[in-house]
Amino acid sequence: MDLRTRLTSGPPLVLDGATGTELHRRGVDTALPLWSARALITSPGVLTDIHADYARAGADILTADTFRTNRRTLDRAGLSTEVQTLTARAIELARAGAKRGAPSREIQVAGSLAPVEDCYSPELTPPDHELVAEHTELAQTLAAAGADLILVETMPTIREARIATQAALATGLPVLVGFCCRSDHHLFSGESVTEAAQAILPLGPAALMINCTPSRTIRWPLAELRTAAPNTPLGAYANIGHTDDIVGWTDTGDVSPAQYAGLGLDWLGLGARLVGGCCGTRPAHIAALRAALDKAP
Repeated sequence: MDLRTRLTSGPPLVLDGATGTELHRRGVDTALPLWSARALITSPGVLTDIHADYARAGADILTADTFRTNRRTLDRAGLSTEVQTLTARAIELARAGAKRGAPSREIQVAGSLAPVEDCYSPELTPPDHELVAEHTELAQTLAAAGADLILVETMPTIREARIATQAALATGLPVLVGFCCRSDHHLFSGESVTEAAQAILPLGPAALMINCTPSRTIRWPLAELRTAAPNTPLGAYANIGHTDDIVGWTDTGDVSPAQYAGLGLDWLGLGARLVGGCCGTRPAHIAALRAALDKAP
């Protein structure tokens, strides 16, 4: 069963949780600008372990560690020639983790196509021609590396979401598109979720999502997305903890796995067909979410 069919007629799918913050929790250096991509060079074994743990926890989709393998980030770290190498390595490690953690279950590997600048700083979004070049390069690299689908995620502006989605769809792979929202339920650009949905829906993504939004407020932009896109599969994966400019993200433990699972069931009630975790969530959150979904009617 292909992804589009599973999103529309199969049981809800579970996406994995955070990779970057889990690397930090396990003692791996995630300093900026590379953040999680540093593990592709220094700690591939730990990264594979994390993927395996998420597969073991019940994830149907694992997200490869390509959030920061774009040329702009690698250039800042003096690694601009390593886009293809590190992106391919990320897909390979996710695939290895899936086989180790759940050898008898089919798990898909998603390539992450993230904002080229900081997710919470839409004012840094570069001009269109730069976005087109950078998103096209990474999307094509993800497809060549063997990703099963592309996750256009944590988009803070409609303009970048549109360009990234077009680049991802040009590969022929299924594409899921996620928006990052503030506590007032708007994108970080100030644009509304309804405006974002109206801009992206005509492009034909497999699903629209809200992600990297606080777990206790994500239901409101998700509800708006349901109204704006009533016939499109939806997804939600929220964050817990808080962000800063030094380590990127700090886990405060303010949402337990059981609490997170309860929130996930609420998202299903709002129409989500795909649920998972973002910054701060761990394999325990995904395991609790999986168990709750399996028990739900």
